[in-house]
Amino acid sequence: MNAESRWERGYKKLLEVDGHAGETVKNSLNEISPDLVRYIVEYAFGDIYCRDGLDLKSKEIAVVAALTAMGNAQPQLKVHLNGALNVGCTINEVKEIILQMSAYSGFPTCINAMNALRDVLQERSARGIADPVGDAPTNAAGPGNAATPDHSAGSDADRYARGAQALSLLDDQQVARLEQAYADFSPHLVKLILSNYADVYARDNLDKKYRQVATIAALTALGNAQPQLKFHIHAGLNVGLEAAQIIEIMLLMTVYAGFPAAINGTNVLKEVLQERNRER
Repeated sequence: MNAESRWERGYKKLLEVDGHAGETVKNSLNEISPDLVRYIVEYAFGDIYCRDGLDLKSKEIAVVAALTAMGNAQPQLKVHLNGALNVGCTINEVKEIILQMSAYSGFPTCINAMNALRDVLQERSARGIADPVGDAPTNAAGPGNAATPDHSAGSDADRYARGAQALSLLDDQQVARLEQAYADFSPHLVKLILSNYADVYARDNLDKKYRQVATIAALTALGNAQPQLKFHIHAGLNVGLEAAQIIEIMLLMTVYAGFPAAINGTNVLKEVLQERNRER
């Protein structure tokens, strides 16, 4: 493909995904660095976003998760919050992605991302865009949920059991591994991990595949938790993601976290696939 065709293809995809927000970013950079604009349009959107191995909704879920977790690119996060809503995410699905990142990058990054989402929704509403709210979780812990009992008032054993059930859907051996590794050394760590699965992963208004897309992207972008990335790649495959789709997540992360992070993530994926092939 020549440079002009990459530009045309990329610009069309930029408008499809990011729309008004993407156009604003392009225009703001044109005067200071037209070469950067061309690279963004041609590489990010012409080469990567135009690949068809992963649907646009999954791509934007991955990017929102990664940018939330990294926490250092709020303007770009806002662009992709717009993008996620443009390609079919509901408001509640985006909220779930941000909430889930609390386990991987901490509450400050999630607070900032939730504030960014609020700003984006206000801006879109002012432009006459009515985004679908989407389903609320029917099994959320905490007060104010009329659909289910207040699980937050339940016993620790109840939360432990619900968290163990949610984690076992990803890998039926992982609870036993955690208990064997930490039950004596740090039992509170096991309890808190399973509480997170009870409070977040057990929520039922975001598809399990999307949850793993988000986590794999975030851990790849962060680049500091390869054993956990390895587990979630296994988990993604266990809940129905295909290896080719995870490869696409890694390629997408070249745009947002750089080639080293994507290379390291791809090497972890290769290890996982080799292990699974040996077990067959």
